[in-house]
Amino acid sequence: MFTACQKPKASSEAKRYKLKGKVISVDKDAKKAEIAHEEIPDYMKAMTMKFPVKDDWVWDELTPGADIRADLVVEPNGDYWLEGLGISALPRADQTPLAVNENFAQIGKQVADFTLMNQDGKPVSPKDFLGKAWAVTFIYAECPLPDYCIRMSTNFSDAANQIKASEYKDKMALLSVSFDPARDTPEKLNKYRQGYLGKDANAAESAWQVAVGKEAEVRKVADFFGLRYEVDPNDKAQFNHSLRTAIIAPDGKVVKILLGNEWTPNDLVREMQATLK
Repeated sequence: MFTACQKPKASSEAKRYKLKGKVISVDKDAKKAEIAHEEIPDYMKAMTMKFPVKDDWVWDELTPGADIRADLVVEPNGDYWLEGLGISALPRADQTPLAVNENFAQIGKQVADFTLMNQDGKPVSPKDFLGKAWAVTFIYAECPLPDYCIRMSTNFSDAANQIKASEYKDKMALLSVSFDPARDTPEKLNKYRQGYLGKDANAAESAWQVAVGKEAEVRKVADFFGLRYEVDPNDKAQFNHSLRTAIIAPDGKVVKILLGNEWTPNDLVREMQATLK
């Protein structure tokens, strides 16, 4: 459900291992989470243990019962911690659910109105997509990590190519929203988008738009879809942020929210097609 994207702070000698498991308990004050994890090849057998997590802002969503993926960072001196957490499942049904925040997108809820500026300097709003299945995700152009914004934009550009070649090409749309309005101008986003589509692609025929707006408007859209983002206090040029991708039906209602980065362009197109049937 939540993925922290941030510039790595480990030393150049640190080793990284992919960890997958289930959260057993959390200790917010100690900044530790007890996790029952699967075997980590070439490093550790499956077991349950506590891991430090340095990012304060993950604790509202790091709850017992959630399935997670993360990078286990191990320094030569023995220090270790988890970073790049992806919480890919909600807590178990037998647990008390988190309180619903009605300001966030809920399945079946009408998308809140907004107006942004796309890569061509033209206004874009949910009204433009009425009658179409569409998806929205969030990025910023200078994100350095391949599994985060780069993955989102690669998935959207690949999905756009699938849509262009399908019978649904006039019935689907994709929108990436930048949460870095200070640097991501429409002109910059135009080049960013073209870079993913390829220099020979006819961008005008693509179902994928990239948009930005004033800070207050971007924040409103992000809040509605449950996206969190903040400037990395250790590197003001980077953001820590979650990942949210939402699918909206032709009637303008949210039908699905894809969490983290474990989905593919095929998954996205298939879910969008389902809203047209």
